[in-house]
Amino acid sequence: MLNSANTRSIAHVRSLNVPLHYVQAWVVTIGMGLSGQAYAATEWIAVTPWPQNNYHAVNLQTFANKVKEVTGGEVTIRVHTGGDLGLKGPELLNATRDGIVQISDMLLTQQVGEEPLLGLESVPYLTRSFEELAILQKHVKPYYHEIAGENNQKFLYFTPWPGQGLFSKTEVTDLADMKNMKVRTVEKNGTDFFNAMDAIAIQMPWGEVIPGLASGAIQGVSTSSPSATDGKFWEFIDYYNRFNWQSASQAVSVNLDAWEALTSTQREQIENIAAELQPLFWEIAQNEDSANIARLQESGMTVTLPSETLSQQLTEAAEPLWGEFIKRVGGPAQSIIDDYRQEANR
Repeated sequence: MLNSANTRSIAHVRSLNVPLHYVQAWVVTIGMGLSGQAYAATEWIAVTPWPQNNYHAVNLQTFANKVKEVTGGEVTIRVHTGGDLGLKGPELLNATRDGIVQISDMLLTQQVGEEPLLGLESVPYLTRSFEELAILQKHVKPYYHEIAGENNQKFLYFTPWPGQGLFSKTEVTDLADMKNMKVRTVEKNGTDFFNAMDAIAIQMPWGEVIPGLASGAIQGVSTSSPSATDGKFWEFIDYYNRFNWQSASQAVSVNLDAWEALTSTQREQIENIAAELQPLFWEIAQNEDSANIARLQESGMTVTLPSETLSQQLTEAAEPLWGEFIKRVGGPAQSIIDDYRQEANR
């Protein structure tokens, strides 16, 4: 019999207008967990907020295909893309915790309202490359996994986004070049960072970026290469300044009740395939970045890396924000950042 908490969760799922047969599959998984028995076949629902052709969504489908293969069809994962179940990105930590879905592909930095330490990767100019992000993750992953457990889930693998850069109508070779530049930002970290460099940061949703560039309301955009390619920035902007000032990763997470309802063999098979695929998914992310940079250049944009002098200026603007993050989050934040900086020589 389902308990009252599970009954309330089912009602919440139905309130999202999720088709009944998906709810039934979810109830089967709960029943498995309560009975301690594993059925011959288990179907999970997985969600990602990204569209079907986005590489994170493609990676998730690859993972689902491999899970079905290695378990001999005993575990299947039905992937839903583009938020078609009505769940928004910042809701996915809680949705997975509560078993509304069995698997989610969540942007860690969108979960900071529940778990502030998950915003570590977005601290400005702390990591500046895929390689540095890998070092940071080595030091923070034990805490990520602890957070997952406290939220009734398990992180299976992580995949990065390309770093954030500054797309601008004029070249930036010195901090002075950004003075009074109106720059679109996404969230508080970006706003604080660009304001610290005497730019004028304007938080703006993606849908307003192209009209803002066309009208002159903004002269710069902080985003990554895939977004710039999607937006055909070369029609409005001449320069891509590859600051790589902010990192972000997706985590694919599984609900612990669903996970523990599997057999030990099935869990081992899925963990092994997740570990096998993660390096491939990182390579795909780097290839995605390289391909988009090449397209930006082919379309007439000039792509630059910051000089040593400019990099030092960016560091000086960013370091106070590192201290603010440590003070705000507390706990292990100081030791994680200290250990990372020592290894990365940052």
